[in-house]
Formats: sequence, structure tokens, C-alpha cells
Amino acid sequence: MFKKFKILKWIGVSLISIIVIVVCFVVWFVSLLPPINEAAETTVVNDLPYLSENIIPTRGKILAVVTSTDTMGASDKKTGYELTELSRAYYVFEANGFEVDVASPLGGQPPVVIDDDDMSVFDFAFLNDSIAQEKIAHTIPIKDVIADNYQAIYFVGGKGAMFDFPNNTDIQAIVKNYYQSNKVIGAVCHGPAALVNVTLDNGKSLLENKTISAFTNEEELLLISDAKSIFPFLLQDEIIAQGANFNEGIMYLENVSQDQNLITGQNPWSTWLLAEQMIKQLGYAPKYRAVTAEENAISVLSIYYAQSKDEAKAMIENMLLKEHKPVDRMLLAQHTIVSLMKSDIGSFFDILGLVSYANACESKK
Repeated sequence: MFKKFKILKWIGVSLISIIVIVVCFVVWFVSLLPPINEAAETTVVNDLPYLSENIIPTRGKILAVVTSTDTMGASDKKTGYELTELSRAYYVFEANGFEVDVASPLGGQPPVVIDDDDMSVFDFAFLNDSIAQEKIAHTIPIKDVIADNYQAIYFVGGKGAMFDFPNNTDIQAIVKNYYQSNKVIGAVCHGPAALVNVTLDNGKSLLENKTISAFTNEEELLLISDAKSIFPFLLQDEIIAQGANFNEGIMYLENVSQDQNLITGQNPWSTWLLAEQMIKQLGYAPKYRAVTAEENAISVLSIYYAQSKDEAKAMIENMLLKEHKPVDRMLLAQHTIVSLMKSDIGSFFDILGLVSYANACESKK
């Protein structure tokens, strides 16, 4: 009996110790994260120099297309278009002199996905922009779009696009028209689902021998383990099946591919670069835009994966203490969670160290 008591006591002490360690770690981890910037929620267009200063005269119009689907197939999982993938591209186009109209397969008010952890001042400005909100509340049915009115088309991501983009004949017609007319076509994340069933006048698939980026199988299955049974197909698989050269970048980091007038991005973090590549393809040098803290964090992570932790630390120090550029610690921290989900313990501790180092550098400013 005494031996059993000692064992139970040892188990109890061990459990309490583990709980204390976990709680201490969580408290420490949270202390590394930036405070919530509640003031960002009230941001309006006039607060952002990129949008309110050095205004470029109108150069034409670009059409953005969002999904009308609010549920992932037969599942109960809610979906819609990704706000950040519309708002950021919308403002790149507007800042560079292009008016933006918004269309959807059904027209009217489309469902939206808002990820609070990824919201920036541009996204809040979009929510507070009465003109933008009027357009999103009354999207144009894609069947009513007059293709000649636009210089480019941009397909916004969001998992709903997997259900109502691929087999929409009006989308197929406008994509074929634009590609064969050498107009610019952009698509990000799940947006390239709009390209998978487009057949050109020569009888070939639009995607045949094209270099394409889109949301990858790895990214999809990490977030939705049963994605194969929910979606009509995995986007990467279908793009490859139609003859494309799939350009797969690092998970959840910026990656954009361009094949002539076709510009595609892997995930939401590719939106800024993709939109500015579209401006270049339209024949203009993109207006100067201060690189965001999120983009700087992506650069840090890219250096970490491509080179080493030490190179990434050097970049953090240079950005924060020498160039006085912001680095999004929240995004760095999100990648520690990605590492855990992948069971990559080495990267978990490395990136955790980068979060801690960025916090230390911030305190020195």
C-alpha cells in the first residue's frame, strides 16, 4: 500500500510540474507577441499615404472575381472569399490608377472569410471604405460582365472558389477571351480554380505547359485533413493533371509565378507581390509602397528556410535596428504552430528563437 501511495504521489507531482511548465511557457510565449492594435480597426483610406497621396490619374479598370459559395460542399464547414486577398489587391490596383469592379458567379453579397490574426490596416480600411463596401454588397453577376470594359481580371481566393469557379462557363469564356487577347489574368491561392477547365480555341487546355502557383496539397491537407473528400479535387493535383508545371514554394510563404500574361500566387501571403506583378504586366511601374511588417516577416522566414537561423537573425537585427523596418512577430509565431503541426520540432524551436530575438530587438529601439 505504501509503495502504491508513493507511486501515486510521484505521478501527482509530475503532473503538477508539467502543468506549471506548460503554463509558464504559454505566458512567456504570449509575452513575445505584439500588443493588439485596436486603433487599426478604425483605419480609413485617408489614413494611408499609399492611397491618399500622389494619386495617379485613372488608367482603366480591373475586374476582381470572388466566390458565391458559403459552404464547402456537403460538409458543414463555412467558407467564402478571403478578405485579405481582395482588399490588398484592390488597393494596389486603385493606388496604381485602376478602378476596381467586383463580380461573383451569382452576383449580390458574397460570403466572406475574415481571419482576425491576419488583418492589417489595409484590410480594416477596406471594411471602412463605403465605396468598396458598396461594390462588395452588390457584386456583378459574372454572366453580366462586359469583358471589354476591363484591362485585367483577378480571381480572389477562398475555398468556396473550388466549388463555383471550375465549371462556370461564363468564367471559362472570359478567361479564354482575356488569355487569347493577351490581357492580364491574375489568380491567388484557390483563385486558380478558375483556370482549370478552360479550353483554348486550338483545343488545348489553358494550363498546358504553363508555370502555375496555387494553394498546395501540403497547405490544404495540413489545415483540412479530409480535404480530399470535401473538395471536388485538390487544386495542385488538378493543375498538374491538366499539363501545368506546378511551382510549389515554401508552405504559407509568398510565391508568385508568371507565364506571359498569366500571373498566379500560392497563398494569401502572395497577394501584394501578385497584384504589383499585374501592374507591371499592364505596362506600369508600381507606385511606391512601404513594405509591410508581414512581408518583412515572410522575408525572414524565407531566409531561415533557404539558408539558416543565423542568417534570419541577422536579417531581423538589420531590419529592426538599422533600417527601422517593422517585422510582424505574430506571423513568425504562427509558423511555430505550423512547425508543430508538421511535427518539425527543430523548426519549432528555431522559429521560436526568432520570435524571441525580434522581441528583444524591438525592446532596444
